[in-house]
Amino acid sequence: MTRFNRSNNLTGWIVFAIALITYTLTVERTASFWDCGEFIACAFKLQVPHPPGAPFFLLIGRIFSLLAFGDLSNVAYWVNMVSVLSSAFTILFLFWTITLLARKLIAKSDADLTSGDIILLMGAGIVGSLAYTWSDSFWFSAVEAEVYGMSSFFTAIVIWAVFKWERVDDPAAENRWLIFIAYLVGLSIGVHLLNLVTIPALALVYYFKKYPKVSVFGGILAFAGGLVILAIINSGIIPGLPSVAGKFEIFFVNSLGLPYKSGVIFFIIIFIGAIIWGIRYSHKKANVLLNTGLLSLAFVLIGYASYLMVLVRAEYNPPINENNPNDVLSFVSYLKREQYGSRPLLYGPSFVSRPVSQKRGAPMYRKQDGKYAIYDYRPEYEYEPGSSMLLPRMYSTQSGHPQLYQQMTGLAEGQKPTMGNNLSFMFSYQIGHMYWRYFLWNFVGRESDEEGAGNMLPWDAGKKYPAPIANNKAHDNYFMLPFILGLLGIVVVYFRQKRDLLVLGLLFVLTGVALVVYLNSPPTEPRERDYIYVGSFYIFCIWIGFGVISVADALSKFVKSATTRAGAATAVCLVVPVIMGVKGWDNHNRDNRFHSVDFAKNLLNSCAPNAILFTGGDNDTFPLWYVQEVEGFRTDVRVCNLSLLGTDWYIDQMKRKTYLSEALPISLDKNNYAFGKNDIVPFYEIPSVKAGINLKEYLGLVKQENKAIQVPLTSGDMTSILPSSVLFLPVNAEAVKKMNIIKSDLIPFVSDSISWTIGKGDLYKSDLIMLDIIATNDWARPIYFSSTLGGSSYLNLKEYMQLEGYAYRLLPVKVPGASDGYVNTDVMYNNLMNKMFWRELDNPNTYYDNTYLGSPVATARIAFLRLTGQLIADGKKDEAKKAIEKSLATMPDKSIPYDQFSANFIGPLFDLGETKKALEIAETMATRADEVLTWAKDNGTTKRRDSNVYLYIMQIIVQECREAKQEAIAKKYEAIFQKHLAAFNMYGGQ
Repeated sequence: MTRFNRSNNLTGWIVFAIALITYTLTVERTASFWDCGEFIACAFKLQVPHPPGAPFFLLIGRIFSLLAFGDLSNVAYWVNMVSVLSSAFTILFLFWTITLLARKLIAKSDADLTSGDIILLMGAGIVGSLAYTWSDSFWFSAVEAEVYGMSSFFTAIVIWAVFKWERVDDPAAENRWLIFIAYLVGLSIGVHLLNLVTIPALALVYYFKKYPKVSVFGGILAFAGGLVILAIINSGIIPGLPSVAGKFEIFFVNSLGLPYKSGVIFFIIIFIGAIIWGIRYSHKKANVLLNTGLLSLAFVLIGYASYLMVLVRAEYNPPINENNPNDVLSFVSYLKREQYGSRPLLYGPSFVSRPVSQKRGAPMYRKQDGKYAIYDYRPEYEYEPGSSMLLPRMYSTQSGHPQLYQQMTGLAEGQKPTMGNNLSFMFSYQIGHMYWRYFLWNFVGRESDEEGAGNMLPWDAGKKYPAPIANNKAHDNYFMLPFILGLLGIVVVYFRQKRDLLVLGLLFVLTGVALVVYLNSPPTEPRERDYIYVGSFYIFCIWIGFGVISVADALSKFVKSATTRAGAATAVCLVVPVIMGVKGWDNHNRDNRFHSVDFAKNLLNSCAPNAILFTGGDNDTFPLWYVQEVEGFRTDVRVCNLSLLGTDWYIDQMKRKTYLSEALPISLDKNNYAFGKNDIVPFYEIPSVKAGINLKEYLGLVKQENKAIQVPLTSGDMTSILPSSVLFLPVNAEAVKKMNIIKSDLIPFVSDSISWTIGKGDLYKSDLIMLDIIATNDWARPIYFSSTLGGSSYLNLKEYMQLEGYAYRLLPVKVPGASDGYVNTDVMYNNLMNKMFWRELDNPNTYYDNTYLGSPVATARIAFLRLTGQLIADGKKDEAKKAIEKSLATMPDKSIPYDQFSANFIGPLFDLGETKKALEIAETMATRADEVLTWAKDNGTTKRRDSNVYLYIMQIIVQECREAKQEAIAKKYEAIFQKHLAAFNMYGGQ
């Protein structure tokens, strides 16, 4: 082993150790928000997460979960450690990739490298790999149970292996490396498909080595060949092979009358037999290229075989079994992510295009009487002539999206976007806001962790930011140093190794801008998406490493000793990643952060035993799945996700017992809610039932597919309708009174039916199933609605709902005027004061990002506010005082800054005689609002959402002080409010 190899190995493992220690110290101790709760739950019990799944990640996660040794509260930590270890290995292979490529820049053999050369190479590897270690986006993914850390590892090791292969001279060893690379690609499919986009660029490495006389045409052909390989894997292997197997299955079962799975088994035998025959044939004929190609295909398939876990586990129908891909036909739909719909890429409609006809697309099958029966066809829409366009970027018709397109481009209502508008949106929003902004976050600076936060440039360091931004832990300015160093690295590789610059440049584009174009983002996303583009940030960090060589070159004019020059360049450039690490530590350290799990437990503890709980999006549901599936907490409560309740497979799952929860009371049959059936139930008023319709009778008519409540569609099919805007449900009043579920003072209001106006809008399938559950349940089980749901999800039943914590309970008693439900102070006080978890919310050293400071904290503060207000109204001032003190102590301003909901505590504090505390909060919030609004005005940013929030806060403060007869204080704050309101209106704030 040469001196370089010893140094390279040792230094690489030291960098690995630094990354491992960094991520281990900052890793989340439990399940984070977003997909992490689902992945941890699915890894722990090998269940089926959302499409297209990540079976290899889950298998590794399952192994790591065993390290908890039965302590269920530690399972999440150990699954998180999968990302920690994967990310640390990513850094190791990045280091080795940088030194591998940097050797080509120095252009010496390993034996000829001097001490100065070795120091320079180690310095380049250290600086580049540590820059990625402490880069904002990669660090974020490295400390939670998401697939992006492991996906980055596979990307890193594949890139390293390709460049390692480039240095191998022995043909047999070369081919072994290619087969190894193919196996890694196959395994990566079971984690995330990001790895595949590197293939076209890496094909150029193959071309440059195998064809010494390179040409532009040859390079284009090599790149095209890489695209073909990408297409074969992405379309031909991943969904293609199961699709062909599905056709065999249908033929063998439907045409030959053989049992289920016979066609799949036959196809597998034939396909594997063909590959084996091909490998043997190529070996006999000494066809090296064919043999290597077939072996590589075989190893891709061996890696891809991790997906067998999805089929096996779906067959057992575990509690989390998204899409239920238990046969080859549903498995193909799962792999293609068909439940999410599709986005046009090269040609398609814009957001103003209107469909003029609908054709039958591919047939959909389900098992029936030993055959596969067609139950519907996938709809294919045709749009009005001339309404489609090339490269459609502005296509989404989801609620609110057309209005956002119009705001961003200045289009009028109904105006068709031009290609200019289209490209403007792509460059300004999709590439500018949704990629370039993220790139600058990592290598220039970040204003804050607020949604939509901008960048910090070097000259922003002298700016006076308001406290909420200046004190934000993600307020990081790197003074553009990483960016500059990366540009220097690009310059040095341009002059010394243009071929490598071409390969790295293509990798940078394919994992960055090309991915932006392919993903075709809508005008708004549920959260920031920077973690998608870490591949391009990875490549830029290679250039940052090369920047050390560029600095060393610059020092050659002043420092003659190569060793001293290499050491000085390394020391100077090492400042760059150190700055990134120091500034990024506080906003990536997730130690002592537990509220994602506590929030879920609090939501479950808001419910009575054996309850049904309706929830909404990922951050409501995934933490609930985690605490029930992993920690076994409150499994008597059946969580029912409304986002999934519109799918037949999920409704089927709700109709069976799970843990301590009995099946949900759903009366409709599979035929009533199969895919394509009753997806939308249009409102179509029938005069005879205009005054109202019995909900149970209506559901009976839907179940029977009675013509009395059906109308024809343009396709000729019939669909059920909602014939009245008023529904009523009979109630056995005496039986309900005996259940002791109604407050004593409300019992006189219990009648023999409840009646409400659901409205004249269309029903979605999820709404129909909710109504079915409510009617069929007949008050036997408590039914709750999470308080985080959108307004339409309550079906206009709020007046029949009782707030008991984080959830509303549906009861057969109406409190007129209770448009936001009514508060049962006895139940809610006990829940909030005695049953809730608030770990570390009062710790100012714990980092809470925008996700935590949003809905979870707002839900808690609103709950305490509602409880306090009702206790004061009921004359229970002692309890009200304890409740408000509990809220302020649990979520103090020092750790959870006061928000717009906190302003509403000022009035109750005045009412409770806590004048000093009320004025303290008012002063803190008013000072902060004044500072932010002044800054917004001075920087021309009065249209920001923050401005609306802080104006609202000022308005509430003035109102509460005035009602408390604090006239002098009210006048002071009124002057501040009016000053900013005038500026806001002058600048046209919305």
